[in-house]
Amino acid sequence: MSDDVVDATPLIKYVTVIGRLVPISSEDYMKLVRLAYDFKKAVLYATRMIAKGIDANSILRELRSMLNKAYGDSAYKVAKAIVEGCEYSNGNPRHIKIKRLFIVSDGEASRLGNRNIRLESVGVVKIKYPYDSSWLTFKALFGREYLPLVAELVELARQKRVSYGARVVFRDGRIYLHLSVPLELYLKFFRKGGAGGSLVAGFDLNSDRINMVIVDKCGRIRDTGTAWFPEVTSHGFPRNKAKTRRLEALSKLLRYAYYHGVGVVVFENLFAVKKRVFGRNRIANRKIARFAKGELLRHGVVMAMKYGFKVYLVSPKGTSNSREHDEIMKKYGLDRHTASAYLIALKGLNQP
Repeated sequence: MSDDVVDATPLIKYVTVIGRLVPISSEDYMKLVRLAYDFKKAVLYATRMIAKGIDANSILRELRSMLNKAYGDSAYKVAKAIVEGCEYSNGNPRHIKIKRLFIVSDGEASRLGNRNIRLESVGVVKIKYPYDSSWLTFKALFGREYLPLVAELVELARQKRVSYGARVVFRDGRIYLHLSVPLELYLKFFRKGGAGGSLVAGFDLNSDRINMVIVDKCGRIRDTGTAWFPEVTSHGFPRNKAKTRRLEALSKLLRYAYYHGVGVVVFENLFAVKKRVFGRNRIANRKIARFAKGELLRHGVVMAMKYGFKVYLVSPKGTSNSREHDEIMKKYGLDRHTASAYLIALKGLNQP
């Protein structure tokens, strides 16, 4: 396999499943709010220390003294990811702000799946309160389609065979639980099919559209498709709604590819891009800033795996701005984004 082509399968290890938490007692609710406030404060404190270049061990000692070891370690990982995301967007880590209350706890198989946020059953979650080592109890509500998955996750965790990360998020007056479920377990319950076609589909992901080009093994264009959603880049358009529109559009194109002989799906390897590139156009910059391209890519890879496609990531180099790109546009009469999707598809040819 070329160095420019990466098998996406090992890169996605977990899938997020979202449920709701309902307090059983007002006391546990207030304790959870306090813990979430302190966790947010610890993460923000850690971003400042990371920005100043303080070594990791010193930061971890501070965070563990503020919470406990497991929460402190999780707070450091979150802070580090936030700083890296800020730098990716060319921001200043010293100016990071965190508005929403939340708690994160990493998975640990030896501790029944998770050390601090633990599924007792499909409908009960216990959360470690570090100040007196007690446990807070909440009802857990998941969509009906997720109940068999969560039930098996609980059983595997009791057997110390799997771990799962957990995030508690306060949003719009409700408490949400985000579970990071092992990918193989997720696919066991949500696989849609086993794509075995001979064609290759390349996808170009953008803030206001997704372009797809399907080619055969000789590189000839067999089909094209574009999903448009220009409204999502408008000023004031809700981010969650924009995310849903993009995911629906990508899902529709993948479903089309599945029923039209595609066996291999190819995306640009956006995980390898270290910084966002902004220009002088304010509107274009707003589109870039509001578009979580990496998040869409993760969802795209998981969606493709659900259909049974082989999924590859290719280097973005030359797919948008190159002599070859210009020649492809002229030769086939393609717009710039469709030409990018075509070049992405070509890079994915001849993979095992």
